[in-house]
Amino acid sequence: MTTPSMAFLPLPEPRCMLVVFGVWLLYILKLNYTAEECDMKKLNYVDPARIKRAHRNTQEVFQKECRPGHAKKTMDLLFKGKYSMDLEPFVQKIPTASEAELKYDPPFGFRKFSSKVQSLLDMLPEHDFPEHLRAKHCKRCVVIGNGGILHGLELGHALNQFDVVIRLNSAPIEGYSEHVGNKTTIRMTYPEGAPLSDAEYYANDLFVAVLFKSVDFKWLQAMVKNESLPFWIRLFFWKQVAEKIPLQPKHFRILNPVIIKETAFDILQYSEPQSRFWGHDKNIPTIGIIAIVLATHLCDEVSLAGFGYDLSQPRTPLHYFDSQCMGAMNWQVMHNVTTETQFLQKLIKEGVVQDLSGGIH
Repeated sequence: MTTPSMAFLPLPEPRCMLVVFGVWLLYILKLNYTAEECDMKKLNYVDPARIKRAHRNTQEVFQKECRPGHAKKTMDLLFKGKYSMDLEPFVQKIPTASEAELKYDPPFGFRKFSSKVQSLLDMLPEHDFPEHLRAKHCKRCVVIGNGGILHGLELGHALNQFDVVIRLNSAPIEGYSEHVGNKTTIRMTYPEGAPLSDAEYYANDLFVAVLFKSVDFKWLQAMVKNESLPFWIRLFFWKQVAEKIPLQPKHFRILNPVIIKETAFDILQYSEPQSRFWGHDKNIPTIGIIAIVLATHLCDEVSLAGFGYDLSQPRTPLHYFDSQCMGAMNWQVMHNVTTETQFLQKLIKEGVVQDLSGGIH
């Protein structure tokens, strides 16, 4: 009997892992180094007319009477049967077997993670939106994106006037407050997106965690308990994660995964997860889109600032706080930017949200 060629022998498991890790590392390097060099002049120059429009847009929001229930009502009309008006924004209890949370894996549900969710809920003394905000008759939210379009608009003071200010991932305030404000009600992110600097957390912030994978539960548990995460667990994150979140347990919340499920499969009409060896389905909404849908559940009126991808300008700065280029979005594999842009355009056209900075077109 002939001996099979080594090329067809199955690799031992450790070698398989090394091969997969090597391919992953090359992919990450490609993401980091193939983007075009940004034209920083586009960040430094701001058209005065655009500044005026942004301030006029913001003034118009506050000049009108706040409309109770407006965001939910318009979302329900626009996405009839696809948007649950009575959905709890944060996880309050372990779902029952019949509920949507247990039908999907993270981030769309908590299938196989019930015990981990229960452990986390037991650590959190509060699970709902703070009482002083729930009690307000009509709340205005602003979701602040990370787009480079925010730079130079000097909207900081105006953004601070909103009842609820939602910030995303590690977007910094320090050094940029003139343009993005310094008020934060919610910091919404996942482990790899959480700010590393303590200066970006304020004592009364709500930290809303979006859980994507098994180790995210372990990380959140460590943050709530103010414990160090073991080194071997850190290896499962694709970038450095925060070692501590300087907030009390009462300020942590877990995003209801049904919000992500409804946004992805019902509203955006993405395909449901498929088992595959390699690649992604592009069926996970960005944190920004998820935050906007969350805002419609929390507030009566919703405004946006710092949103919009202009992929026709690949050398334009992507964020207001770094030199990453717009072209980097062409390399990402998780999100469908075109579908999300169409979704935002629809929300603006139908008056569900207001685009303060004018980046969505």
